[in-house]
Amino acid sequence: MSDKPAGETGLPDGHVPGPRRAGIPLRAVIPNAVTVLALCFGLTGVRFAIAGEWEKAVGAIIVAAVLDGIDGRVARLLKANTRFGAELDSLSDVTAFGVAPALIVYLWSLQYLPGIGWVIALAHAVTCALRLARFNAQIDAADQPHKRAGYLTGIPAPIAAALTLSPLFLTFWLEPVILADLRVRYTLVAIVVVTVSFLMASSLPTYSWGSIRLRASQRLPALVGVGLFAGALFSAPWLTLTLLAAAYAASVPFAIRSYARLKRREAAAVTPA
Repeated sequence: MSDKPAGETGLPDGHVPGPRRAGIPLRAVIPNAVTVLALCFGLTGVRFAIAGEWEKAVGAIIVAAVLDGIDGRVARLLKANTRFGAELDSLSDVTAFGVAPALIVYLWSLQYLPGIGWVIALAHAVTCALRLARFNAQIDAADQPHKRAGYLTGIPAPIAAALTLSPLFLTFWLEPVILADLRVRYTLVAIVVVTVSFLMASSLPTYSWGSIRLRASQRLPALVGVGLFAGALFSAPWLTLTLLAAAYAASVPFAIRSYARLKRREAAAVTPA
């Protein structure tokens, strides 16, 4: 019992304080709302693809990727990381970056590939689901050598979606001059989708933000590059996205070599003289 008289508690005499109000704080809902928005934009991309509005379809997937990159940071900023949010994020990623891009490229070109067009489209959706299932299964694992070194295992789902849609970037940039022939179009898309599906499901190390290190002298050039990239993205979006997708694809062999070099240095450090 409190030593204070009833009048000093701020409550009337004989009043017993009620239980604290239960519920979820609003800050815990905001990251989940961003994730749901990403899911909705991914499905909206399918709706635009059904209507034949290809630029809007691809734009919706890009917006979903931006939102997907924000939700985790918002959760950490608000200290609202939850297991529910992690599961919701994975379900959103499967839909927005697995199912939606597969349907878009199928409607755009793979439906004209006799026999296996739908199977190739399915490969993207299935490997995306497998990648995310593997990620969820290892989320609490202590031994994750790629993550410990700052690398990712395989390519992440939003980047895989962008690479799968890169033939559409190329078409929007150059107009349908190069890919006007349906056979050229679905052949290119099939090669890209199969390659991206393999990289998603693979155990190859790929770069993450944590694996990139800049020297002090590179800070200002990097900031200038970010500004130029933003300007290029607004003035020539499809050219910029095409070059960005090509640059990321070219970085994969360098990431593999960089990780192998890092492992050799670690092995040499623990080897007794």
